[in-house]
Amino acid sequence: MRYAYGLTTALLVGGATATLVTGLPAGAQVAQNEASQMTNVVPRAGAPGSFADLTAQLAPAVVNISTRQRVQVQSQQNPFAGTPFEGLFGGQGGGGNQTREAQSLGSGFIISADGYIVTNNHVITADGKGSQVESITVTMPDGTDYPAKLVGKDPESDLAVLKISASKSLPFVKFGDSSKSRVGDWVIAIGNPFALGGTVTAGIISAVYRNTGGGAYDRYIQTDASINRGNSGGPLFDMNGTVVGINNAIFSPTGGSVGIGFAIPAETAAPIVQKLIKGQAIERGYLGIQIQPVTEDLAASLGIARNRGEFVQAVTPGGAAAAAGLQAGDVVVRIDGKEVTREQTLSFIVANERPGTRIPVEVIRNGKRLTLNATVGKRPTQEQLAQEDFGADQGQGQDQDDLTQPQQDPNPALSNQSLGFASIPLTAQIARQLGAADGTRGVVVTAVDPSSDAGQKGLRRGDIILSVNYQDVTGPQDLDAAARTAKSTNRDAVLLRVQRRGQPAAYLPIRIR
Repeated sequence: MRYAYGLTTALLVGGATATLVTGLPAGAQVAQNEASQMTNVVPRAGAPGSFADLTAQLAPAVVNISTRQRVQVQSQQNPFAGTPFEGLFGGQGGGGNQTREAQSLGSGFIISADGYIVTNNHVITADGKGSQVESITVTMPDGTDYPAKLVGKDPESDLAVLKISASKSLPFVKFGDSSKSRVGDWVIAIGNPFALGGTVTAGIISAVYRNTGGGAYDRYIQTDASINRGNSGGPLFDMNGTVVGINNAIFSPTGGSVGIGFAIPAETAAPIVQKLIKGQAIERGYLGIQIQPVTEDLAASLGIARNRGEFVQAVTPGGAAAAAGLQAGDVVVRIDGKEVTREQTLSFIVANERPGTRIPVEVIRNGKRLTLNATVGKRPTQEQLAQEDFGADQGQGQDQDDLTQPQQDPNPALSNQSLGFASIPLTAQIARQLGAADGTRGVVVTAVDPSSDAGQKGLRRGDIILSVNYQDVTGPQDLDAAARTAKSTNRDAVLLRVQRRGQPAAYLPIRIR
């Protein structure tokens, strides 16, 4: 009994001791940054104590890239043209286009002993219309210059591959696995900022898969390692010395580094680089839809979670999305089993699908989930996309104030109070006056409170409202009913489909006041 009693006492004392040491009951939840919890996760002392050895090992494979360009410029008019003094001003009479030489500078890195080099497409592309690149020169860290040949480029991802020929094997580096990069990891950038030559900067990964607002490959590693003009095309290394990113752009109101830089992830770049080296065409998937993120207001009007999925504003006639049955107003939430998020956008997922592949597309339509099957098309070039028209006529039309209806509706519906604007039924006469197609049904906005959400978002007199929350609108009373229903279901906004003269119809979420 004494032995047992002593053992029990020892256990109790041990528990009391633990409580006294930590100040917390055994097994209690503790702060995430409690000292006892941080022991195994904080950086070790002196890690990294210096980047010098890492830099010495990697810098020989990082090069400077310069281009010599022939740029067209508008020459000045000779004020003495046609007079005996004409020759004093160049001797060539009037104005016209002339050319001059220009130079651009950037960075790159060697990826093979026989001289293949990766850089950004914009580093080796002519600066303006009518300009052309005459030569590309690669300068090694020891100052040796090599003429470079352009192997291939991909404007979509802003990647290019060059080739130099040397009498010896060249130092090179390999791509790493950027998918394993984590926020807070140390990284170093080596490049040629402001033509200063080999420069090393260090920082951490500030964000992974950062979306900056456009493009099929708008997914970057964000870092606070200092990146400036001339760093473009240079490598971003992890602490294992592998390339996890290609420095590409900065966010800056001043034009200089403010600690927000972006690099193309290695997992995106490496497959494209290999295809460029092999001379293979870069084909990307395409659905043919005009999309926008699900903002807070859109989510409120639809009654769905924000920052999940993307909203379809328009569908290209005859495209893959149209053939699959996607409609304007759909919210695409999953594609081929992959969730659509801010970090994994619809454009990125589809661009990485092989054209001709049949994939499921999960959408929310009028509150219900549907699964459609789409055959992925081939993404057009950037130039073709810029010219693509979703059916809009960009003509200016007549002044909206020429409407025959009064500026203020003398008997505004409730929509004027809760949504911030007044409206009247769209008659055939007003439809013709606004340039709307025959048979258009809806209401026309007659006045907008500039202090309302509708006013702040640009709704204006003469706009035609075709639907509210996917229901056709025939009169102001439909807007009134939609506002009441939204309030009764704890929604803060309604979704309008608005037609403006000379533009395609678009969805616009309006907050209820």
